[in-house]
Amino acid sequence: MRQLIGLFLFIFVLLCLLPLFLVKCTPAPPGITVQLYLNEEKKIIALDLEEYVKGVVAAEMPAEFDLEALKAQAVAARTVAVRRMRRFGGTGYPAAPGADLSDDVRDSQAWLGRRQLIAKWGLWNYPRYWRKISAAVEGTSGLILTYEGRPIDALYHSTSGPRTANAEELWGKPVPYLKSVPCSFGQHSPRYRQERVFTVQELLSALGLAEERAAGGLALRILKRTPSGRVDTMQIGTHVFSGTELRSRLGLASTNFTVHSREGKVVFTTVGYGHGVGLCQYGADGMAKAGKTFQEILQYYYQGVELKKLRLN
Repeated sequence: MRQLIGLFLFIFVLLCLLPLFLVKCTPAPPGITVQLYLNEEKKIIALDLEEYVKGVVAAEMPAEFDLEALKAQAVAARTVAVRRMRRFGGTGYPAAPGADLSDDVRDSQAWLGRRQLIAKWGLWNYPRYWRKISAAVEGTSGLILTYEGRPIDALYHSTSGPRTANAEELWGKPVPYLKSVPCSFGQHSPRYRQERVFTVQELLSALGLAEERAAGGLALRILKRTPSGRVDTMQIGTHVFSGTELRSRLGLASTNFTVHSREGKVVFTTVGYGHGVGLCQYGADGMAKAGKTFQEILQYYYQGVELKKLRLN
């Protein structure tokens, strides 16, 4: 009996693990290799471009999303990579000579390997999700977004709120294909609306205003909003801050926020999550669920762009 149970367990584990080795991997066009710097391991690894894109899509977008949204993410991620790759005239990753990109989301885009994905999804879900991610990447193989013949800066973010933002709201200069558009498709995002609450002292400390004195109450006034509705500048006490500075210092989900006092505390209510420029990931999922194709999604969030098949130099 014990042997029978042991045999059953062995077969069960084998069936769980077998799909990990049966997942189909379609290579990129010959010779397109990404040199990826792994921050935690402090080393560079060489990856097939399409396999790299799979790891980015799996890291950057929920695998539960609609397939067309995952395809849109795959094209955006591939475009980001190609724009940075040294073989295509990009700057690479200067912090690690020889690398094209890193797996640090603060540098370019996140990337997860197989072990990390099993930890993220669980052993049972891994084969199903990996097949879905692979289908999205393979279904867009080699496609990138271009503007006037060059790969675009394919920015993307989680949740835009009512509108995406113009590039100049983030960088101070316009980009023709990164214009604000209405976005009513991402309201199912769990981060669509959030609150952060501070005591007056916590707020002043976070902003480096420990010496500020609130005579008759702390002045809290939004001075100017951007065309997409985000905070451009705000007065706190006697100081004026930009919306992006406040988001960074206070850990706010976005620069689209309102402020009010409640029970002696300062409450920031944010709408959206991320910088708001380019592709809205939850918006893409909402559009896909409404029947839009990945091409329609991409051409909505990136204006005037073309989809082109990547060619070897």
